[in-house]
Amino acid sequence: MAEAIARFVPDGSEAALGTAQETMIPFAAGHEIIRQQKRNLTLVGPISDMLFDQMIGAGCARRVRAAWVGNVITGSGYNFRRAVESGALEMEDHSNLTISMALRAGAMGVPFMPARTALGSDLYRTNKSLIEMTCPFTGDKLTAVAAITPDIAIIHAQRADETGAAHFWGNLGISREACLASRRVIITAEEIVPSAVIRSDPNRVIMPAFKVAAVVHAPWGAHPSPVPGYYNRDHDAFLDYQARSRTPAAFAAWLADWVTSVHTSQDYLARLGQERVKALRIQHHALAQAVDYGY
Repeated sequence: MAEAIARFVPDGSEAALGTAQETMIPFAAGHEIIRQQKRNLTLVGPISDMLFDQMIGAGCARRVRAAWVGNVITGSGYNFRRAVESGALEMEDHSNLTISMALRAGAMGVPFMPARTALGSDLYRTNKSLIEMTCPFTGDKLTAVAAITPDIAIIHAQRADETGAAHFWGNLGISREACLASRRVIITAEEIVPSAVIRSDPNRVIMPAFKVAAVVHAPWGAHPSPVPGYYNRDHDAFLDYQARSRTPAAFAAWLADWVTSVHTSQDYLARLGQERVKALRIQHHALAQAVDYGY
């Protein structure tokens, strides 16, 4: 993980993270970015949960392009709020749809996507990438949503092979769009598997392997967000973070406990403890129906 972040996430990068909505958020990668003290990043994502709040509190971000930043369970992201109110953070407000369409435009290689969304809203006040336009065919009033092409997308997956081909399932959000729009992709994965496993179900591969700059084995790399088929959301972690991020001093203590003193997946699992890990593991499996790709 450390090598991938050091090499492919330089200071000043635009990075898409947390693109699967409330699931499979790459917390382990975000924490490594914090440990390496990356600076002046632009963070892109629809929701990102409290990962963006942590990276903002650690001083990694100068700009955010997102639909929502906070703590999904409890609401406010205190570091985000302090940074915006102090003027330390530049915010480009999006809806879930406009951020999706911006990345879709980037994935398609076009400069913008036309949409009916955002018309009449105040998103135009903070977002210069939204411009009112007239459709050349119908004369209808539309929104032009400018493309976003991040330098890097960091995606957590259930499993990947060494070439970068990976299987994703569950709520993918806009992960496919983010991967195709970005110049490079880093995959963190619960498991590293033989390529034959990935080839056995090609429909679960959402992007070509040649887009992938690095594959990192990161078991529990999305905790405390859930990973379908592996572990559930850790509600206590979100509640604990809310209580321990209310002030800069409290957040600094939380950061020391959970980020700066933790360097590997093994360290992190030890910090969680065996009982907590066991309680979060999937207890009731719901397997998909088998498909036949025979010829």
